[in-house]
Amino acid sequence: MKTINVALLAGGFTGEYEVSLNSAKNIAANLAETGKYNIYTILIHRDSWAYDHNGETIAVDKNDFSLTLDGEKIKFDFAFITVHGTPGEDGKLQGYLDMMGIPYNTCDATTSAITMNKAYTKALVHGIHGLHTAKSMQLHQRDMHDTATIAANLKFPLFIKPNNGGSSVGMSKVQNVAGLQDALDKAFHEDSQILIEEFIKGREFSIGIARLKGKITVLPATELITTKEFFDYEAKYSPGFTEEITPARLPAEKVHEIGEIVTQIYLRLNCRGMVRIDFILLEDTDEFYFIEVNTTPGQSSASLIPQQVRAAGMSVPEFYSELIEGAM
Repeated sequence: MKTINVALLAGGFTGEYEVSLNSAKNIAANLAETGKYNIYTILIHRDSWAYDHNGETIAVDKNDFSLTLDGEKIKFDFAFITVHGTPGEDGKLQGYLDMMGIPYNTCDATTSAITMNKAYTKALVHGIHGLHTAKSMQLHQRDMHDTATIAANLKFPLFIKPNNGGSSVGMSKVQNVAGLQDALDKAFHEDSQILIEEFIKGREFSIGIARLKGKITVLPATELITTKEFFDYEAKYSPGFTEEITPARLPAEKVHEIGEIVTQIYLRLNCRGMVRIDFILLEDTDEFYFIEVNTTPGQSSASLIPQQVRAAGMSVPEFYSELIEGAM
């Protein structure tokens, strides 16, 4: 059987650059175990797409998405995108690969662009049976921002977050109007659009879902219990701040209900490959409150998706391999 040339795309233009590199290392190690692929890790920067070949930086020819190594032209059969944020999670790389005719592991360009925008995503999933969303406002940097109007329309505490960001970069929780302006400034530093949401008190979870062998497969959920005020960048990536319980301690009927809801999210948003959906179960009632969908979720060895794959009794190398084979 022909060995498949895989371009493993990592890096990107955001504060999640290092997270992406860690994801790429783990994906490459797991795919290497299968013996089916030639893996080329390509780092995406604003001014270059490059491959490190024995210490030499080789530029990717974007005209046909190829590399020339030792005089030999390498063309790629598949692109495995693990760029978090732009340009890998917002549809830009997907659009390029579509034009090149190269299959890839993520949602298509349209779904990637829409789901990168938290407010648009909330509007699209609204109406799914059993799904709730926090009351919110979307603000654009070019518009006037009156903190008194925000305070009059939404109930504190509030979460202020970049509308197109990831890994909780630029996110704040504010208890009263006094902290609102600083939080707006922090979020606008990361994005020209921001989302302000009312705080939902409850247990926080994250769950992977993927199409494997043609069938939508819901992975075991992870409960996230943090000692921080909320699940911010430090809580996500620094040891000691968050306990991750996989599989989450939930009754079987609740697991089934959550599975039904996230399957409907996956279908309504026309997702492909592997995504991760974050949600809260409301205190006292356990109602499902949608937070967001991540279309290129973290893939380091300690990340949630690999944890959930192992908890489901599946092989991580075979999981990644099935994502490739299902998209080709």
